[in-house]
Amino acid sequence: MRALSWLVIGLVVLWAVAPWLFTGYDPIIGVPAEKLQGPSLAHWFGTDAVGRDLFARVIYGAVHSLSGAFVAVAVGLVLGTLLGLLAGSVGGFADAAIMRVVDVLLSVPGLLLALTVIILLGPGTVNVAIAVGVGSVAAFARVARSEVVRVRRTDYVEAAFGSGGSFAAVLWRHVLPNSLGPVIALAALQFGVAILAISTLGFLGYGAEPPTPEWGLLISEGRNYLATSWWLTTLPGAVVVAVVLAASRISRSLGRS
Repeated sequence: MRALSWLVIGLVVLWAVAPWLFTGYDPIIGVPAEKLQGPSLAHWFGTDAVGRDLFARVIYGAVHSLSGAFVAVAVGLVLGTLLGLLAGSVGGFADAAIMRVVDVLLSVPGLLLALTVIILLGPGTVNVAIAVGVGSVAAFARVARSEVVRVRRTDYVEAAFGSGGSFAAVLWRHVLPNSLGPVIALAALQFGVAILAISTLGFLGYGAEPPTPEWGLLISEGRNYLATSWWLTTLPGAVVVAVVLAASRISRSLGRS
């Protein structure tokens, strides 16, 4: 299953990097005479209401969903790790204050927090990615803080301090590198969560504007034809589910390693 998960992620990354290798259809321009055709050898995922090949739109949409997920994970990873490193290494009042803020953020549903940030920043692909990333900062901060506290108490870190190492140097050379394992595993999990959240926000109309082939927007556009053209929502949705499950499986394998 782990090999299959890596295969799914690798394939989707290739879609994002070189979509023209997988389809010869234009994702924007359709053929009206071929609208709402079901899946076939000519159109693997069928066509939409204006005759565009849905498989091509899913492939070209990978770059929007994956780049947004990478930005979201990067925002959460960097900010959360810095907060967790500061709280776990300094301790005292700083630790208590930072973790109380983290507790408050964790008490708010991630999607609701992302919507709050979007209200402040405005809609758009980049803003949605940043909003989703802000919503994951608390989770990264808590994991990073627990690992920093554990590593901070080890003998080799105490020896580094005893040999004259500065506080910043010991944190950078010893504490941070040895605290990143669970954080990286969480990043893999959050990658799938970010894709799901970005697709959800795109479905709600906060992400990319039509005719951009973003995955959440594809599902949203197909809901009006769900009774007669099931493939418009089912097949893009299946791709999203497959990527999220693959990222979750990879996260579990990284967590055990």
